[in-house]
Amino acid sequence: MEANTRSTGRLPAAFLTPGSSSFMDFLSGHVPEMLPGNRSLPPVQGAFEAPHGTTIVAATFPGGVVLAGDRRATMGNMIAQRDMQKVFPADEYSAVGIAGTAGLAIEMVKLFQLELEHFEKVEGTTLSLEGKANRLSTMIRGNLSMAMQGLAVVPLFAGFDVDRGKGRIFSYDVTGGRSEERGYASTGSGSLFARGSMKKLYRDDLTEEQALTLVVQALYDAADDDSATGGPDLARRLFPIVTVITDEGFRKLTDTESSEVARSVVEHRLQEPDGPRAALL
Repeated sequence: MEANTRSTGRLPAAFLTPGSSSFMDFLSGHVPEMLPGNRSLPPVQGAFEAPHGTTIVAATFPGGVVLAGDRRATMGNMIAQRDMQKVFPADEYSAVGIAGTAGLAIEMVKLFQLELEHFEKVEGTTLSLEGKANRLSTMIRGNLSMAMQGLAVVPLFAGFDVDRGKGRIFSYDVTGGRSEERGYASTGSGSLFARGSMKKLYRDDLTEEQALTLVVQALYDAADDDSATGGPDLARRLFPIVTVITDEGFRKLTDTESSEVARSVVEHRLQEPDGPRAALL
């Protein structure tokens, strides 16, 4: 089915035949071996370590949702990468933060982006936010065989629901089970500590600026107790990836904006090392 146009100048018939609006179904019907869950792993002698992404956090505020992630990837007890990107736009009004096996997670995100783009091209409209969350659930379930072999992917999905006019967050387990979270959520190795931080700081009436501070505070707390989570690295100028999704669409904070939020959190912690007592700012 490969699109070799050099000999004939034409695309294969599979590309020209009307079919499902699901890109996953298209691959399943023509090249099922390209789906991550259909690949067989070679036998491994002894322990096997693959780079893993760690902590992702999200929080809603009136008018949208914030999704952020730290930059560290680990491989066993080693730091595999210090500047990994773990938050990606899914489409104009949604984003995915990845935790778990880094290579498979990034591949899943790219496939998810294609899935949403393919649907829009075939149907002439976009999926609802609920529909996007369901499609991602199906993809995670398709990776179950890999997860059972230790290569799990557990993302966090967030977006602005244009029908309801608010930000929403969806979390998943390794089987593809989907849950909608209220207010805030976290996933990854430092999720327990991040969630505890957000539980104390979250309010329903947060401004966008306060929501940005909240998620960076949560990542800072996670890094304080979880060695696999990387906090703001002032020396290397590495700061969390922070994104905002509102009715205006997806926006990623610039390095300057992200560093300003991170530096304000670090400076505040120099005064209160055990965390803010009452207020975000």
